[in-house]
Amino acid sequence: MKVVPPFYESATRMTQSAADILKTLISFDTVSHKSNLPLIAWVEDYLKEHGIASQRIYDETGEKANLIATIGPADVPGIILSGHVDVVPVEGQPWSTDPFEATVIDGKMYGRGSSDMKGFDACVLAAVPQMIAADLKTPLHICFSYDEEVGCIGVRSAITEFAGWPVRPKACIVGEPTGMQVVTGHKSKHSVRVTVRGKAGHSSLAPNFVNAVEYAARLTVYISDIGRELAAKGKTDPLYDCIHSTAHVGLMNGGTQLNIVPEHASFDFEFRTIAEDDPTALVQQVMDYAQAELVPAMQAVNPDTGIDFEHLTEVDGLQISEDAEVVTLAKSLAKRNDHAKVAYGTEGGLFQTMADIPTVVIGPGSIDRAHKADEYITLDELSAGSAFIERLIERCSV
Repeated sequence: MKVVPPFYESATRMTQSAADILKTLISFDTVSHKSNLPLIAWVEDYLKEHGIASQRIYDETGEKANLIATIGPADVPGIILSGHVDVVPVEGQPWSTDPFEATVIDGKMYGRGSSDMKGFDACVLAAVPQMIAADLKTPLHICFSYDEEVGCIGVRSAITEFAGWPVRPKACIVGEPTGMQVVTGHKSKHSVRVTVRGKAGHSSLAPNFVNAVEYAARLTVYISDIGRELAAKGKTDPLYDCIHSTAHVGLMNGGTQLNIVPEHASFDFEFRTIAEDDPTALVQQVMDYAQAELVPAMQAVNPDTGIDFEHLTEVDGLQISEDAEVVTLAKSLAKRNDHAKVAYGTEGGLFQTMADIPTVVIGPGSIDRAHKADEYITLDELSAGSAFIERLIERCSV
């Protein structure tokens, strides 16, 4: 039996506000490891009620999908409005309200994904009736993706679809929460899992064996040293809050008990780089050090030992000129002249590198509230997001 989320059967779906739609979107538990198809089906039905056809692009399991829809002429280069619909987990977080039931208190709507980034998605959907009524001369393409939170995985197949169109979109607006400030750049992110294969034995004879935890620690220190070098002497970009590239080790596991020389250890590390640095080269530097300095010492004790590297995610950075047409457009629609760059990653860089579609990031809400307990977006922020979309519709109607 199909479970119908709150507001699904609302008689006012044809004219819902962004706040109404956001309540519905929050009610779908779209944590990245779960299917997003119930939410996608709701959006499909919503668009269908307005006479808009949409296209699903499934993942290999068939349990998740991107959704693409076009409003306006198909033979004119259009503008993509891009948002992801997956969210991060809530387990272990001290929520004051049900994270999957929108709660409005003092002008703030609480719920997982409210700010990151179902708020923007709701603003886009609420504006669909206006898009249709406006008789758009420049089409608007809605693109909702999956698995952004685990490495910007899902949107790649949607971008491939756009890249193959006879008339390719001319610009993309990614609605991540920026407080409605235009973002022209974000860092790239390359993350890697390291597995150290040692040789176990009794700790009283430790020198006769290969301590995987020790070698993992030595490699971790080397990565940290690279990070310190980047901070002290590396290239900088003053538009970022953290102006240089960074190195980070975030997870580490190893060992079973104190009197056993650990046979296995693993850790995950990442580089987040500004445009002037090459993340692939930095990862290779770590691998070269391991193979040249650490592995020979390990294998001198036992030839079956070693260090393995597994690439986890590669999220391309975003870098667009402040004079680009889409930047000028976004500033005009936001009614502000400033712009910034951010350290966190988005799908924006992929639109540029995979399909050569000029992209900016701008949306309602704040990234400071993302991924936390009691995530919220204010109703005023939703209104600002809706006003931005309304101005875009006006611009695309002439």
